[in-house]
Amino acid sequence: MTSRHFVIPAGLLCALLPLLGACLRAVPPASVASPAPAAVAAPAEHGGPHWGYGEEAGPAEWGRLSTEFSACGEGRSQSPIDIVAAAPSVVPEMSASYRPAVLRIAHHQHEADVENTGHTIQVDYPEADSLSIAGESFPLLQYHFHSPSEHTLGGRRFPMEMHLVHKSAEGRLAVIGVFIEEGEPNAAFAPVWDHLPAQKGSEVHLEHVLVDVDALLPANRATYRYDGSLTTPPCSEGVRWFVMQTPVRLSAEQIQRFRAIIQGNNRPVQPLNGRIVATERMTEER
Repeated sequence: MTSRHFVIPAGLLCALLPLLGACLRAVPPASVASPAPAAVAAPAEHGGPHWGYGEEAGPAEWGRLSTEFSACGEGRSQSPIDIVAAAPSVVPEMSASYRPAVLRIAHHQHEADVENTGHTIQVDYPEADSLSIAGESFPLLQYHFHSPSEHTLGGRRFPMEMHLVHKSAEGRLAVIGVFIEEGEPNAAFAPVWDHLPAQKGSEVHLEHVLVDVDALLPANRATYRYDGSLTTPPCSEGVRWFVMQTPVRLSAEQIQRFRAIIQGNNRPVQPLNGRIVATERMTEER
């Protein structure tokens, strides 16, 4: 084969070089090609790994989604639980760490923010009620809802459950759980129920609306008390749980109004692993 040599005039070469450089910049080298996205790597609305209640990133997978969520799969004191199956005992028979809890009720108007987090409807309601446990104060931060209930009573699941999350200055958590069953319309929930945000990430600000937290709770303050965890990632343990023995009632229409926005946001019950569940009547100060 005869070799041939081509000579490109200098002027033409100068004209072609800028175009050649642009072409090279437009094609990234193979060594820096972007990897394919992971199946469940989408960020959650508040940052961190995506999680939910479906099969792909649901409760059975939470512990494998991130090392931050390891307690969801490896924890030994997880929530929720089936309460009646735990054979509740009486507080005085418990260890000294089980001090009676005192609920302090604040009756005045508050500005409240109602948010659709995508996982629940949450009401941010600080500077309201507080729990006192062994002299440590746990102010109320927010309350939110699950449908159906997360805790069960002897295997019975309620249409909904409300969680009132309290946090001490040292960062410790205490949660009051309230079962919700179907019954008459409940006017105490109306200030929030009339403004339920339908879209994920949306928020409604309620200014000077009287939300009476005391009225959201049953009159009977008897509780089931045990040590557990958050029921959502990262499933942190060391949470003090007080589940009210008496449910409150919402009408079928009120329950359906919530379920039209959020439904199926309940974690399955977790093994008790030898934990003790106590019965306790929560005292109240006004």
